[in-house]
Amino acid sequence: MLESPPADTRSEIVTAAARLLRTGGSRAVTTRAVAEEAGVPTPTIFRLFGDKDGLLEAVAEHVLAEYVATKAAKASDENGDPVEDLRAAWRAHIAFNLTNPDVFLLLVDPARLQRSPATTAGTDVLRARVARVAAAGLLKVSETRAVDMIHAAGTGAALAQLGRPEEHRDPGLTDALLDAVLGEILTSAPVRHGFEPIAVAVAFLAALPRLPELSDAERTLLSEWLTRSISRMQDGQSPRG
Repeated sequence: MLESPPADTRSEIVTAAARLLRTGGSRAVTTRAVAEEAGVPTPTIFRLFGDKDGLLEAVAEHVLAEYVATKAAKASDENGDPVEDLRAAWRAHIAFNLTNPDVFLLLVDPARLQRSPATTAGTDVLRARVARVAAAGLLKVSETRAVDMIHAAGTGAALAQLGRPEEHRDPGLTDALLDAVLGEILTSAPVRHGFEPIAVAVAFLAALPRLPELSDAERTLLSEWLTRSISRMQDGQSPRG
């Protein structure tokens, strides 16, 4: 009967493979090379990960999870300008994807995206940043639409840059894409300095969890009404439609 590998063997293999990925790209992550790097027999890798693709996915998840944990720690600071924080996070995320193309290209696969805890955690960090923008009265679309637009633009920007040789990449492309998205999702001024009904509704929806005098039923009713109104307004319909 074969002995089970130690509990930390999987972690050691993933860490070793991540080192090879950073230094040599996905081509360097062969089962033989990883086994040598981790100091384990090659069959152990197949037993734990199934095949090389399973190993690569685990490595990509590991690298992304480390990055997201750093992002989450920075996002916890709520004292800065929410829009500038969003810009800084965008630039950092694009830089990560361009620096780690193998990780990005592995996890951008829709099938992998749906089962990636690290990707989900990264989206949660983005949602928190967008929620701060909404709470400041600066958002003129729903938080969900804003997150989806930023995510789609970021993915497209990274793919466009990676599709060109590094020396031929447009250094201003990613910021130009972000500016285009922000132009579609941000108000021209905070709610308190103007009156855009959709921005008021989005800001009110963002504040609902912090209104203690509301009952659960009232909170649910208001959330449903505001969500429906925001959806209508961002699609160009009257709130009363």
